Amino acid sequence: MKKTIIFFLLACTLSATSCLDKLPKDSIPEDEAMQSLSDAEQTMTGIYATLKSSALFSGALTLAPDLQTDLAYAVEGNTNVYGDIWNWNILATNSDVENVYAALYAVIGRCNFLLENADRVEATLSSQDDFDALDVYRGEAHFARALAYSELIKLFCKAYDPATAENELGVVLSTSYSKKAQAKRASLKASYELVLEDLKAAEDLIEYDTYNATYFTIGTVHSLFARVYLYMQNWDEAIAHATEVISNKVYSLANATTSISSTQSYFQYMWTDDSAYEVIWKVGFTVTSYGGALGTVFQNYDYTSYKPDYVPATSALNLYSNSDLRYNAYFKSTTTGYSHGLTWPMLIKYPGNTTFLKNYILGVNMPKVFRLAEQYLIRAEAYCEKGQYSQGAADITKLCMARYSSYGSTSLSEDSWRSTIEEEREKELYMEGFRLQDLKRWGLGFTRKSQDFTSAPGNTLKISADNPMFVWPIPQHELEAPGSEIQPNESNK
Repeated sequence: MKKTIIFFLLACTLSATSCLDKLPKDSIPEDEAMQSLSDAEQTMTGIYATLKSSALFSGALTLAPDLQTDLAYAVEGNTNVYGDIWNWNILATNSDVENVYAALYAVIGRCNFLLENADRVEATLSSQDDFDALDVYRGEAHFARALAYSELIKLFCKAYDPATAENELGVVLSTSYSKKAQAKRASLKASYELVLEDLKAAEDLIEYDTYNATYFTIGTVHSLFARVYLYMQNWDEAIAHATEVISNKVYSLANATTSISSTQSYFQYMWTDDSAYEVIWKVGFTVTSYGGALGTVFQNYDYTSYKPDYVPATSALNLYSNSDLRYNAYFKSTTTGYSHGLTWPMLIKYPGNTTFLKNYILGVNMPKVFRLAEQYLIRAEAYCEKGQYSQGAADITKLCMARYSSYGSTSLSEDSWRSTIEEEREKELYMEGFRLQDLKRWGLGFTRKSQDFTSAPGNTLKISADNPMFVWPIPQHELEAPGSEIQPNESNK
């Protein structure tokens, strides 16, 4: 019965005409749904399994937003994966957009199932250890729901402005499994408020902490708090929560100047083996249970040659100085197997986990969704937004000391801080799924200048800051579902 429940949860969220539709309420008999602590544990395991989806952090959720921006170019002869997104021809029927939307609501549906049935389980418990374990599952479910909603908001909503958020469209909010949600979008303010409520619940229920975790910890909670508050322009809270993570001695930056072996630094090892004190939470993969392959579109290696679909933009490559050790960890000049013979720095940030490569599984790395480096960048930006440039400069200096072969110090001012932090976020977080959101919230457009052997017309796109496609269209099947009152985005029109 337990497996039946798990598969039902996934199917009911991904099928039918709407991601919010459910099968009849009695499809899981009330007296058989999540009755024991073991059932709750298995349901939480199912939530973690859903997060492995190739539509999420190991695939489209991470790669598509960055490929949409100025970070990379499609190579002539590519397989056209993410092609419409790269060309800014994103329809409401785009399969990547649909899959991301559905997979995030799949996570939400499972979280709602656990939270709604937790009281039933609690009534069967007698020991304090069991009560504590159930509280942890509740906390993890609250966090997973907050994470899923935060990603939906990031892609399908406008940037948050405190002055207008109450009147801007958010996402459809569902907090119940058995009661069908109203198919109508809440405000952007209300959507973020639910994320914060879930994070506060998670903060109360999750206590343990460790680095390189494959389960949610209190460090994960503070990391998402900091990210969300940055996006909400609440600088004080962003600083406070980033500080909770930075000051936690469990974590430390992976140093690019310190060797873990004769051939690798600790920073390089973080990418080849998916392990570091810097990693706050990663999606846990094994060779028998994993999601997508982040490295495929940048390599397409067939044991003979490389035919990458995308190569880095010159503008991005030029940001790295000679002493910036991230460059050699992220890029390697390669002659491709295409007939045109393009030779170019290929992205090797997702080289394939060493253990997976030994098992002939190519391009698969565990997505590192929260890293300490991002927390330094969040706090630096928030400090500078408050005019505290020396504190922001100290955080950028700390990060760069772990990334450069030699580094002095960073100096920031009212005139320079924005460009400095923008560049550091682009260099550090390259192809980790942040660039589209950063451009949107900063009100920036971009221009692609043609590179050799790259595909037209996308290689010469000029995108203004007010382009409606910065906000992804709501999937068409959601708008057309029976009874739907979901309002479209401007990009739907």
